[in-house]
Amino acid sequence: MEDLIKKFLNYLQNDKKLSKNTLESYRRDVKNYVAFLNDKEMTILNSNQDVINEYIAKMEKDKKLASTISRNIASIRSFYKYLNGENLVKADPTKGIESPKIERKAPSVLSNSQVELLLEQPKTSDLKGLRDKAMLELVYATGIRVTELINLDIADVDFQKGYITAKNNDKSRAIPIGSMAKKALNEYLDKAREHMVKGENNTSLFVNVNGNRLTRQGFWKIIKFYQEQAHIDVDITPHTLRHSFAVHLLENGAEISEIQEMLGHADKTSTQVYASITQNRLKDVYNKAHPRA
Repeated sequence: MEDLIKKFLNYLQNDKKLSKNTLESYRRDVKNYVAFLNDKEMTILNSNQDVINEYIAKMEKDKKLASTISRNIASIRSFYKYLNGENLVKADPTKGIESPKIERKAPSVLSNSQVELLLEQPKTSDLKGLRDKAMLELVYATGIRVTELINLDIADVDFQKGYITAKNNDKSRAIPIGSMAKKALNEYLDKAREHMVKGENNTSLFVNVNGNRLTRQGFWKIIKFYQEQAHIDVDITPHTLRHSFAVHLLENGAEISEIQEMLGHADKTSTQVYASITQNRLKDVYNKAHPRA
């Protein structure tokens, strides 16, 4: 079974070009399902729809989130589709299995003043502060994902044209960076990076205190640190700045299609959620300010 799972993950990586984080989710979900089958003295090859429904019921009993259960079903369904394609199973027992409905929450968005307060926190009198200032400014200026941020190399920054190249799997896109982010990046590169980086051949734009490429967890901790420093009550994650970037652009006249391109959304519906947020905010302003509201 380990070999089958390994071949499945290789297929997802090489043929479907899935990211490392997504692959890890598939691996974990399928392994958990296989462990459940083992406890029932069954295998993935002789399972059936009743058993899958029993597994879903177990996840519900364990108080798993609807989004977690839905992802597990999708992972198991993909695994059976792969096995069917390899002629290892005759039928797909996930057919007819419905995923639980997921209640979509509106993305958390900071106000302009909260963004300003957060970006003011890093002290540019030391190396770490210069780096943190550059990262925060860049994420808010471009709306890039945290994975894209930590994967940036020095060559991905074009100061002359005022763009960065964000890479996501085998896709890339150019995003303008703006004067404030450009200034913070320049100061970091001029005054800090050369003193922090480890190894002459290290091309990473942002490095940690050990001189190696910064990790997702490292940037998450940085965000949380400055949130506490700023005494901002809203829970801030790297994605919060991405959401704020999109909503603030929309509020100031940018088109949905333009924001979609900068965010790297393949589907326009992923970007349209920001339009509903903007409309709700305008409605709140109207209700509070208009004398006949």
